[in-house]
Amino acid sequence: MIETPARSASSRPPSDVSAWVGLVGLAGLLLWVAICRAWPQIGEALGLPGPRARLSGSSAAVLALVFSGTPMVAWSLLVDKVHRRASTGIDWSAPRPLRSVLDVSITKLAGLWATWALIAFVYCLGRWYWRGQYLFAMDLLETAAPFLFLGAIPYVLWLDRVLVEPRDGAWHFGAMLIGREAYATEQVWHHLRAWTVKGFFCAFMISILPGGFAAVVEADWSGLWANPVRWSNTAIEAMFMIDVQIAMVGYLLTMKPLDAQIRTANPYLAGWVAALICYPPFVLMGGGGVLDYHQNTAEWAWWFDGHPALLWIWGTAQVLLTAIYAWATIAFGLRFSNLTYRGVLTNGPYAFTRHPAYLSKNLFWWLVTLPFLATTHSKVDAVRNTVTLALVSAVYFWRAKTEERHLLGEDAKYRAYHAWMAEHGLITRPLARLGQLVVGRSAPGVHHPPTPSSEEEGEQVRA
Repeated sequence: MIETPARSASSRPPSDVSAWVGLVGLAGLLLWVAICRAWPQIGEALGLPGPRARLSGSSAAVLALVFSGTPMVAWSLLVDKVHRRASTGIDWSAPRPLRSVLDVSITKLAGLWATWALIAFVYCLGRWYWRGQYLFAMDLLETAAPFLFLGAIPYVLWLDRVLVEPRDGAWHFGAMLIGREAYATEQVWHHLRAWTVKGFFCAFMISILPGGFAAVVEADWSGLWANPVRWSNTAIEAMFMIDVQIAMVGYLLTMKPLDAQIRTANPYLAGWVAALICYPPFVLMGGGGVLDYHQNTAEWAWWFDGHPALLWIWGTAQVLLTAIYAWATIAFGLRFSNLTYRGVLTNGPYAFTRHPAYLSKNLFWWLVTLPFLATTHSKVDAVRNTVTLALVSAVYFWRAKTEERHLLGEDAKYRAYHAWMAEHGLITRPLARLGQLVVGRSAPGVHHPPTPSSEEEGEQVRA
């Protein structure tokens, strides 16, 4: 371990992401939701053909990505001017002649196309991708594939002319496959890890887009204020829909001109294990899985039925927690994705704690489930469910630590942010102090590992 002395900077390190990026995306998304809900009235007023029904189908859910993503891209380019940052790896002032980068671009395209073919092959092998909600994702990706493959040609040729170093991970993977030029193994692993993240999470996120969007568009708002359970459930659905839509934009727009590229994907096996067991098909938390904490339980509304004051208090607390969860995603703007380093985020809810999404999500689950109350009145069930949910929370603590290990080894700004939060974070500071008391440490020093060597990265991925 490398130990860095604790720092007590008076100001929080600046964020690589402007808070306004996510907010304008949220505004665009809410505008589209309002249009979809009011479509019968809009169609009637404009005399448009077609049924007078709300737009809640899968196409409307996908189009929502355009309404949220377009203002985020516009703000990033026109206001924040992210394309001018050195971290993009682009020098716009000295574009090369096309003929000078053609060989590089062809090799890179070979690497990209082979990567996408490999992802498609994995989709074919995974039975879970061809049933249930994943069918929508497969249909959409199949439709998009020709445009992706062909659209890559002009994009790569254009971008390689201005990249300071066009021989990136895709080029190294292509060079390995073609066998004509020397390639760097660590670059190949970086490329494959990054696209594994995109391939896995894009399919999952696309699969859940239509359901959440339809629930919000079709929601019945009449009488909500007379029913705390309906009110809270409707608001919570809206928060989760916002989270999914903004996050999906982040997964799709991992582009260097937006300074939103995946700089590195987590090289640690523990990070991948901790993350993947939270998502299908590997998820352990539901459907009778090892960490399913729902056995013989009833949710909060059942326990508090007949106590309207408690229903309002408990429901409002859940709405606030999911609002924080959605806010954490919004704060990422164009850069949200799991298991990746795409810059350092220090504003929004990340000004109060290093992991607001994990903290709010887990508190939400405890409030919703109340695992210490069992419908069977069995103490064994109550203890089992409580311990199991505690283990779920421990998994998210594990995820947080593996992510910190990755980022601490990548960016000095994150190390400064990590140290600042330990000293000044409204939530992180007392938690850090509590942790020091538990483990018997008096020094508030920040520990971080060195950046892993290429050989270590390869071994970790192969493991």
